[in-house]
Amino acid sequence: MSSGDGAARAGPERPLPENNVAERIKLEREVRGWSTGKLAERMAEAGHPVNQSAIWRIESGKPRRRVNLDEALGFCKVFDITLEDLSGPPGHVANAHVRRLVGEYVEAWKEWRDMGKALDRLTAELDEYTKDHPDQQDMVKALLAHEVAAASGTDYMRHLAMRSKLRSWLGEHASPPPAAE
Repeated sequence: MSSGDGAARAGPERPLPENNVAERIKLEREVRGWSTGKLAERMAEAGHPVNQSAIWRIESGKPRRRVNLDEALGFCKVFDITLEDLSGPPGHVANAHVRRLVGEYVEAWKEWRDMGKALDRLTAELDEYTKDHPDQQDMVKALLAHEVAAASGTDYMRHLAMRSKLRSWLGEHASPPPAAE
């Protein structure tokens, strides 16, 4: 192998399994809530020392640092995964059913986040309106609290807990509606 071949392998033309290893190391570390320093400690404890900056270069360097076989085996030991799992595409970590559920969850979370932004915008507009019309403030807040309570049924308090800005804005009108008799 010429030195040119080695340079190409270290750069963007790196074989896919090497990129998979870097992505999987980052994924496994983040899933556990570990910093690069914590992972370096775990690698040393497992008998495969790799320093924190080397882990960062493996995960994020431009170009990424290559992982040697001893380090790969250490990562497998620390993460309790096989070498095949370490070098496989990170998206294939879970079975198809779990990946589908995770994908649906992420999409639902994005919608929830966007709805939260819309609710914050509408709360700000209502706040602006009541500042311009202070004589209508109590009526607007009571109407909003009533309509939200009617629409959410037994989830009224849960709705208020999720949108603390709305709860703060409603003030005394945020009290739960009286129980139906």
